[in-house]
Amino acid sequence: MPIDLNHTIVPSRDKVAAAQWFERIFGLEYAGAMGHFAPVQVNATLTLDYDDAPEFESHHYAFHVDEATFAAIFARLEAEAVVYGSGPGSSSNMRTNHRGGGQGVYFRDPDGHLLELLTVA
Repeated sequence: MPIDLNHTIVPSRDKVAAAQWFERIFGLEYAGAMGHFAPVQVNATLTLDYDDAPEFESHHYAFHVDEATFAAIFARLEAEAVVYGSGPGSSSNMRTNHRGGGQGVYFRDPDGHLLELLTVA
């Protein structure tokens, strides 16, 4: 059996607000709290389970997407005036990258987590 990541816990200051922001930017659906978590189903096998935490370190979450999905998410980033950049150390230069012949972008969510979109893994 292959190994698939099933879920991961994403710490946040407000789990519902964080799940709703992620839902909106990524074009997914947040169906409401389940038990202690505010889960967002990313794909058939992965759920991000948002959880309240008083203190936490910033994490990096990278998402491999196709060109159409990249364009749709990027349009929502621009519509909401989310600061983005071309690399992990330059996540606010308002540029994308073209590594490997694809597109990539980095941006922070409201809790400071560094999110990455890339079209070529």
